[in-house]
Amino acid sequence: AVPGNIRRAEHFLSFMRRLVEYLKHRLSTQQVESETPVMFLGDLASRAAIDSKPLRFCYDRLTSLMKTLEIVETDDFSPLQLVADFATLVGTYTKGFAIIIEPFDERMPSVPDPILQLSCLDASLAIAPVLQRFQSVVITSGTLSPIDLYPKLLNFHPVCIQSFPMTLTRECICPLVLTRGSDQLPVSTKFDMRNDPGVVRNYGRLLVELTAVVPDGMVCFFVSYSYMDTIVEQWNEMGILQEIMQQKLVFIETQDVVETSLALDNFRRACNCGRGAVFFSVARGKVSEGIDFDRHYGRCVVMFGVPYQYTLSRILRARLEYLRETFQIPENDFLAFDAVRQAAQCVGRVIRSKADYGMMVFADKRYNRHDKRNKLPGWITACLKDAHLNLSTDMALHITREFMRNMAQPVKGNSQGSLLDQAAVDALAANPSLLH
Repeated sequence: AVPGNIRRAEHFLSFMRRLVEYLKHRLSTQQVESETPVMFLGDLASRAAIDSKPLRFCYDRLTSLMKTLEIVETDDFSPLQLVADFATLVGTYTKGFAIIIEPFDERMPSVPDPILQLSCLDASLAIAPVLQRFQSVVITSGTLSPIDLYPKLLNFHPVCIQSFPMTLTRECICPLVLTRGSDQLPVSTKFDMRNDPGVVRNYGRLLVELTAVVPDGMVCFFVSYSYMDTIVEQWNEMGILQEIMQQKLVFIETQDVVETSLALDNFRRACNCGRGAVFFSVARGKVSEGIDFDRHYGRCVVMFGVPYQYTLSRILRARLEYLRETFQIPENDFLAFDAVRQAAQCVGRVIRSKADYGMMVFADKRYNRHDKRNKLPGWITACLKDAHLNLSTDMALHITREFMRNMAQPVKGNSQGSLLDQAAVDALAANPSLLH
């Protein structure tokens, strides 16, 4: 039940006013502060005389009050709803969260821009209600790799862990690891190499050559928005962007949702009319998380670099410390696992059905290392041949031409027998022993 000290509307509004004043005071700090919910609640109680119990009911009480007042335009009250959500979470969870207050953006330290962030450090808190409510839970995805790390991250003991191969009528995916350009110089987005003119030029030449070989649509993923902006600007100065546009139109994802949706629509129109197009996107962005490039919209995907998180982020550092102390997961293991999982999620955008086909180019010398490759999903590594590792641009283009030529040939029935036709299904139904 809602505590008595916030049950009446005037008492609740007075309570929220004290909470907002306290948050304003905390945001006036001149240095970065990081603390646990327990520390935050202790300071809140001593400075504003606010107990943790009524905090847990802030969301419910505000929702009830707005319904009583029959408020329709809820957008006008979104800042207050945000404060209520924050209060409810802080009052509910004493572990697995961190409160980080930053007085300014690191990129512009002279401009005051305070922000208070409540960051969840423990993913197991989100899935715990599901595991408690249901007796049997099946977690399945094409990017659960390495699969052994998930029970640690989600804090549960699985009854069964199984990884299944992908059944295909033909070898319709062709992953490549490109480690160097045509001039044999290594390529990578490591911090000390990413702005090297040779790396930028080799990435650009790779894309120019691929656009001349790959039909229809292509997708390129970069490690961050800032890196994408930088490399596209340099390609434009080198004349590489103009060469690409002679083969295909170029569309770019931005942080504006409307602009990105418009770019996607035009990208599909360019592919549908036969002009062909390239879409520049960012790992962890909107496109990498939920947009499919099936059929002719994605015949090749290029992953420029290894998409590590920004390691100087205070939220990331707090999470790494929490994972190390709570689940004994080393920092480097989690960072590599997270980066390769994001890369797999990006390249998987182009394979959305058994009849689909496409190239997957991992353009970074670090993918040639075993500790990176073994974190890729099994359905990718099963198609990653030894001859497709440690490639230069010229070698990658030769493999691409051969793959595209083979995929252009008509499929002759069910040559590999990996899919069952109706007759085979009827035979299995009549004789179940054939399953064994």
